[in-house]
Amino acid sequence: MKEDLQQQLLTELVIESLEGLDAFDQELLAMERGEQNEDTWNNTFRIIHTIKGSSGCLGLGKVETVAHAGESLLTVLRDGKLAPDTRIVSSLLRYSDALRQMMARIEETGEPGSADHSQLIHDLQALHAGISAASQAEEGFGFFGSDTDTPVAAPVSTPVVTAKAGPAGNEFPAPELPVVSSAPSRPSVSENAIRVDIGQIDRLMNLVGELVLARNQIVQYAGQHPDPALLVSVQRVNLITSELQESVMKTRMQPIGNIWSKIPRMIRDLCLELGKDVALTMEGNETELDRTIIEAIKDPLTHIIRNAIDHGIEQPAQRKAAGKSGQGRLGLRAFHEGGQVNIEIRDDGAGIDGEQVLRKAIQRGAIGQDQAAKLSPREVLNLVFLPGVSTAEKITNVSGRGVGMDVVKNNIEKIGGSVDIQSERGKRTVIRIRIPLTLAIIPALVVTCGGDRYAIPAASLVELVRIEGDQVDKFVEHIHSAPMYRLRGNLLPLVHLAGELDVLSLRKPEDAMFLVVLQAEGQQFGLVVDGVNDTEEIVVKPLGTEMKGLAVFAGATIMGDGKVALILDILGLARRAALLNDDQQQAAQDLTDAKLAAGDAKETHTLLVARAGGNRIGIPLSYVARLEEIPAERIERAGNTEVVQYRGRIMNVIRLGEVLGYNNGNLSTQTGSDIPLLRLIVCALETKNIGLIVDAIEDIVEETTAIERRKGHPGILGSTVIQQRVTDIIDVEHVVGMVA
Repeated sequence: MKEDLQQQLLTELVIESLEGLDAFDQELLAMERGEQNEDTWNNTFRIIHTIKGSSGCLGLGKVETVAHAGESLLTVLRDGKLAPDTRIVSSLLRYSDALRQMMARIEETGEPGSADHSQLIHDLQALHAGISAASQAEEGFGFFGSDTDTPVAAPVSTPVVTAKAGPAGNEFPAPELPVVSSAPSRPSVSENAIRVDIGQIDRLMNLVGELVLARNQIVQYAGQHPDPALLVSVQRVNLITSELQESVMKTRMQPIGNIWSKIPRMIRDLCLELGKDVALTMEGNETELDRTIIEAIKDPLTHIIRNAIDHGIEQPAQRKAAGKSGQGRLGLRAFHEGGQVNIEIRDDGAGIDGEQVLRKAIQRGAIGQDQAAKLSPREVLNLVFLPGVSTAEKITNVSGRGVGMDVVKNNIEKIGGSVDIQSERGKRTVIRIRIPLTLAIIPALVVTCGGDRYAIPAASLVELVRIEGDQVDKFVEHIHSAPMYRLRGNLLPLVHLAGELDVLSLRKPEDAMFLVVLQAEGQQFGLVVDGVNDTEEIVVKPLGTEMKGLAVFAGATIMGDGKVALILDILGLARRAALLNDDQQQAAQDLTDAKLAAGDAKETHTLLVARAGGNRIGIPLSYVARLEEIPAERIERAGNTEVVQYRGRIMNVIRLGEVLGYNNGNLSTQTGSDIPLLRLIVCALETKNIGLIVDAIEDIVEETTAIERRKGHPGILGSTVIQQRVTDIIDVEHVVGMVA
């Protein structure tokens, strides 16, 4: 990880330095023509000063030394203590070539090379001291001509090249010319990289967003007017739009290390100011986020870290008295999960005193005594996010944990994120931030309620459940008048979208009930909707001023038919619905844990149960992205691989029964249909989606069971008993590797 970051920093140094040196040469030529002004000197000095500083930070001492020699000469030129002439310009151009040569070596090997630049440094120092050309010749510097047409002798080790030097007629020994090779050269990183104004990328992103909207409209129209020629064109437009969108999105993505790089310096300064000793560790520097997201979390993240150093981690003497190491530890970790980015900030400090937080909240009038008595430990900790609630004993210029944390929470929630605190008094504090990858274009599930459509961000989606009308009373229970659904043995609180939005549901008692299982702040709940449409990529549009105060909506989007659909704020819905409090949730979890504990060494597995080649199989649900039924005629071949056009892309498909060597591999068809329908399980791997063709899809189960490993059966992890039936557990990645 560190090697990747170092290489990235070196690449950025090479690009910036080569661009700067090109501008440096142009400024020097302007000087020689007598066109210099104050800006010219400032520009040249700034270019070299940047190269020197960046090289020093990266431990490139040789580059830093050479850059310093030229910087000193530029200083006296900028201050008017030395007038530029041909010999000075020639020396600085040679100096520019030396820096450029070292940058080329850094690009190739990571090191500035072994070339000796001592003579160049000596010459620059001589010019800085104002030594005359004659004295230079006497001392054997040999790189600058005299006032005559006679070349000056040079040291034996230095090649002598005589050249005319402009209107003054001065001659000088010139920089060594590179050898011209007939072999094609690989372009440098600076030639492969260009700098684009951020505003231009943002405008391009907006245009891509409009293109996605137009694409959605075309796809919907083509679905309603089946025309073979139109469908081919639509599929092509769909594919190009998706690839263009992905490419533009990548240009906006930046590693979180861009903002983390400034944290070590900040911590060092704080430790010196506060008399503390803190060791910092950072994981996941390469985790990428949209540029707008990075800008939005920069200040909240800085505030959290400053509070951790100031109020979380104790003084060395206090830590030793508590049996800890005198050096505190602060850890940052970033990683992708569920279509979002998770950021953890953890310290091994004093933790948060919940009782003190509660007292401060009551003193501030944030909560009442009666309400305070009902709060769970987690809810007490979250009081630090209320305005003015702080555990700091005294106000410092760094501030204490809690001061400004309401602003931190609001800023994170504005970009669709959430923040949570866990703390153990005297031992540790962990703050977890969950934020979306991007705000511009997101995948979403479209649902209907009361005749209107709503979009649910896919990042909050766990799974979909359909309950037949005659089964609703059987599976839906009421606890303390709150509706619950028993999902694989666990109680899931239900929220009726129609009731929360105060609209009339169009679902009839005999109709099936659709549950969208969602997750908000670590808790799952089922959202009851009238119908589920499909998933699609939507362009997020901000809400108007009149609707910004509604906590249940996060934005709006334009659907394929041109109508507007509101985007649901899942966290806002959960809060509005007043879901199970922590005590009830913990009690339910404890009951579930007790049941699972009876399984002793057994593990809990959530599996999609299906049939392939006549055998019963289980696929880990974590791999399953979607379940589809497709006509057999849609299967095509690309080389020796079977593929299907799926959502604008070409997806490989695998006939699972055949690959696993099962007998009886006939594929089932839908009853009463003239066209065989293949059951397709779309599995999401790290780099691509794969379709697994099975005979039938039976159930989703969560079982606490032991898997008996089986040797000699590639693609099968082992077997277990599920629902009193022997079931083979599939190793999805191994199966994909068998046919790759």
